[in-house]
Amino acid sequence: MKLNELRDNPGATKSKKRVARGPGSGKGKTAGRGIKGQKSRSGVAINAYEGGQMPLYQRLPKRGFNNINTKTHAVINLGILQKFIDAKKIDIKSEVTEDVLVESGLVRRKKDGVRLLAKGELTAKVNLNITGASKAAVAAVEKAGGSITVAQCAEAASE
Repeated sequence: MKLNELRDNPGATKSKKRVARGPGSGKGKTAGRGIKGQKSRSGVAINAYEGGQMPLYQRLPKRGFNNINTKTHAVINLGILQKFIDAKKIDIKSEVTEDVLVESGLVRRKKDGVRLLAKGELTAKVNLNITGASKAAVAAVEKAGGSITVAQCAEAASE
């Protein structure tokens, strides 16, 4: 294969509709823009303008507020944690921290911390050091013989 033989896959590219190229094209003369008016000219951007009518975004009621102090946690479940332990992606001989969870691929990014929830079963004895956990998750880890160090109080973090 040579450079001049490279081609896109059939159907991968579509040629642009050429407007204002005569009446036979179906988009001749005014090029589908109608006659006169602001929108027939070039360089016009009328976002959300509805011709003097109250725009939709102003007609709809505004409800609630966005809390700027809210925390978003990366959430993991016991079942997924056990799956990663079984697959030898997480070494349970040493303490499992949030950084270990990110390196293993269980968590994409830490955000404001990692939070453990009690969905699924945990059979491995694991020592966890994470930001938050539900009461049921703490109980499940301790039942399996492991320990969990939660940065914040488990009661305050529970849902």
